[in-house]
Amino acid sequence: MNIPFNKVYFTGNETSYINQAFESGKIAGDGIFTKKCHHFFQEKYGFKKCLLTTSCTDALEMAAILIDIKEGDEVIMPSYTFVSTANAFVLRGAKIVFCDSRKDHPGIDEDSIESLITPKTKAIVPVHYAGVACDMDKIMSLANKYNFFVIEDAAQAIDSFYTGADGIQKPLGSIGHLAAFSFHETKNIVCGEGGLLVINDERFEKRAEIIREKGTNRSAFFRGEIDKYGWVDIGSSFLPSDILAAFLFAQLERLEDIQSNRVNKWNQYYSELESLQKSDKINLPVIPKYAANNAHMFYVVTKNLQQRDDIISLLKEHKISSVFHYISLHKSKFYSKKEDDKILDKTDFYSDCLLRLPFYYELKEEEITQITTLIKSYFLKN
Repeated sequence: MNIPFNKVYFTGNETSYINQAFESGKIAGDGIFTKKCHHFFQEKYGFKKCLLTTSCTDALEMAAILIDIKEGDEVIMPSYTFVSTANAFVLRGAKIVFCDSRKDHPGIDEDSIESLITPKTKAIVPVHYAGVACDMDKIMSLANKYNFFVIEDAAQAIDSFYTGADGIQKPLGSIGHLAAFSFHETKNIVCGEGGLLVINDERFEKRAEIIREKGTNRSAFFRGEIDKYGWVDIGSSFLPSDILAAFLFAQLERLEDIQSNRVNKWNQYYSELESLQKSDKINLPVIPKYAANNAHMFYVVTKNLQQRDDIISLLKEHKISSVFHYISLHKSKFYSKKEDDKILDKTDFYSDCLLRLPFYYELKEEEITQITTLIKSYFLKN
């Protein structure tokens, strides 16, 4: 493709830092660059405790273990999300209760959540789709009222914020009891594969270290807090190599530049396609007043499946790669065996009509104009 859907941006320091990790003599987990990354997140965003993981999926799996998910527990989450959001809890025996999307945005419909709560509800997992905050005041109010945990799926939400009714702006990932971020190659900040578990509830801090270290208290041993370590809990190997952390730290150093670049591209897309929204041809992303825009992606929402497929084909003819996004999880082959037909109309609408456009650091202004001109040409003919 002349214009790919995604292209990884290299800041220039990744290789240098990887070499430094080699020279340190420690390239396994929790090396010098892992510590640098932990410090960065805690200082910049005020996260109470951070632990790098091998993926956002692993961070979510750790969260499921930490809140002690058991067979029969119910976990509420949107159907319009990646399968990892659900898998992490299914692996522990939970029943997933899917919630519909909002009418104006693919994120979870906060006003539909309360009707799904039962005495078996153990947690809710709001997904900050496209880095746009869910209404966390509503969600945390329900959590306090019904006494369940909130785990933010912030896979796409690095450097994005939520402003509550109190007027205080809070980083996404700092509001729920736990949060999970992704540094997959398609995200704003990347290291190929990687994730981060944020622990905002101090009850989980010590156990999170143990679960991450194969169920051992090895981290406490290396800090000199105990004279030997052993197997004390369930766990797995959730630590990424310090080589990945070195790559990630190079990206984090350029966070402000990367974010500014992406916001400018997002704004250009919006400006050039706004006329189609005004003429009711498509819908563009909605950013609620309480949410910030971290420019994780740019998407358009067509009126129907045929329009979306036509635009994908048109762009492909011009060697431009665009993609649809999630398939409704409640209609998946796996889940359909679990429950009778569930009707989530808005989720299905986004599954059929949402189209993601090329979006990456090195995407040129003239390339965005080329893409938007082709989309406008489609509606001129149709």
